[in-house]
Amino acid sequence: MRGKFYITTPIYYPSDRLHIGHAYTTVAADTVARFKRMEGYDVFFLTGADEHGQKIERTAKSKGKDPQSYVDEIVASFKELWARLEISYDDFIRTTEPRHKVVAQKIFQKLYEQGDIYKSTYQGWYCTPCETFWTARQLVDGKCPDCGRPVELLQEESYFFRLSAYADRLLAYIEEHPDFIQPPARRNEVISFIRGGLEDLCVSRTTFSWGIPVPFDPRHVIYVWIDALTNYLSALGYGTEDDERFKRYWPADVHLVGKDIVRFHAIIWPSILMALGLELPRRVVGHGWLLVEGGKMSKSKGNVIDPHYLIDKYGVDAVRYYLLRELAFGADGEYEEKNLVKRLNYDLANDLGNLLYRTLTVLEKYGEGVIGEPVEKEGPDDELIALAISTPARVAELVDQLQLSEALAAIWQLVGRANKYLDETAPWRLGKDPGRKKRFDTVIYNVLEVYRFITVLLGPFMPGFPPRVWPQLGIASLPALHTFESLKWGQLPPGIRVAKGEPLFPRLELED
Repeated sequence: MRGKFYITTPIYYPSDRLHIGHAYTTVAADTVARFKRMEGYDVFFLTGADEHGQKIERTAKSKGKDPQSYVDEIVASFKELWARLEISYDDFIRTTEPRHKVVAQKIFQKLYEQGDIYKSTYQGWYCTPCETFWTARQLVDGKCPDCGRPVELLQEESYFFRLSAYADRLLAYIEEHPDFIQPPARRNEVISFIRGGLEDLCVSRTTFSWGIPVPFDPRHVIYVWIDALTNYLSALGYGTEDDERFKRYWPADVHLVGKDIVRFHAIIWPSILMALGLELPRRVVGHGWLLVEGGKMSKSKGNVIDPHYLIDKYGVDAVRYYLLRELAFGADGEYEEKNLVKRLNYDLANDLGNLLYRTLTVLEKYGEGVIGEPVEKEGPDDELIALAISTPARVAELVDQLQLSEALAAIWQLVGRANKYLDETAPWRLGKDPGRKKRFDTVIYNVLEVYRFITVLLGPFMPGFPPRVWPQLGIASLPALHTFESLKWGQLPPGIRVAKGEPLFPRLELED
């Protein structure tokens, strides 16, 4: 075992069903978790649902349901989507679970007893959809600066967390740990925000009841910052007798979040952890948005893309590949269905699928479907083999940096080189010449060994892909050849019979 690796997604808010933007975050985290497991790490991958708050209370009431029944239905839809996207989470935390409530209350109590939480009165402009208070100067045309919707002036007794007390210490930490917030643009935004001055944070509410009661003042419910963010600890059993997970996995290695909630994870959360005397996460990574017609996806705009629709139409591997390939690290990407079809046709059908199909076709025609020994090396072999040998480390490095689009590009560099190698060596001509049998065997061996490398590396990105390839390569019953450790050249045993199947990714007509 190479050590532990703890990765999280945000816990999603069950006000409605999830869209393709949520799917991107979770597929990206899943890919990293799968890759680290494949490398031999002890991985803990957490996702979940943030189920309390005024918005849920109001939405449930408008639908004639009690809040718990309402969130139960929505959370079931979350789990259904994650199952369809083959998300391999190790735990799914719900803030309505007793195990979470206990930890959130203990943390609130501890912060209060040591003077980091105090009672006062709050007046501010409140946006219910965003569950955020704003000062008058932060409003844009009198509306919420994040979502542009109306706000309401609220005044209520609240408990406050002394966020301002941690500003200097947090700023020093960020400057001493340049990798803590990624990419650099997000880091710069956070530094600028802290330097602009931090106000103490409202951490309880009395205007609604759907939440976890403050343990020593049950008229108040614990507000989202301490309720939701502490899920990363409660899922590990922090502060309980069953804290083996906490000792084993904390601190988190990666909090993967959308760029719109980096501030919460890179300012509020580390300040709470400092107050608790806990280590800070290794990295907070804020990815870009998947835009539709140049704007962020939102239900109110009517531009939400349902992942189920795409999975039904194109299959889960194609959807996962598209999401991971389309967003460069930290940048926004534009969602267009025609681009998904192009990726499926060009990258998956033409480049990846056709490479295997035409190689096995030639082997069945001229080699009786049996992989021969690679004994007659020539010019282009060395370049192909060298690229294959160097690719796993390169992909692992990019995955570790969460540059998943670039990691796929590195794999496709090998796919492209293998296709070029086939054209250079023309095994369909070699197969017709009995005198070139050894060369024919070498060429086919090289391509299929490269394809084995490609298949192993693609497993974390497209987990449905390898099980479709191993039987065609004749190695379904040889699991030792499916591992990251097996990516050493020449492990594919000669003498194996292949079994060409249907094309892995049939081409689609664009107008369809």
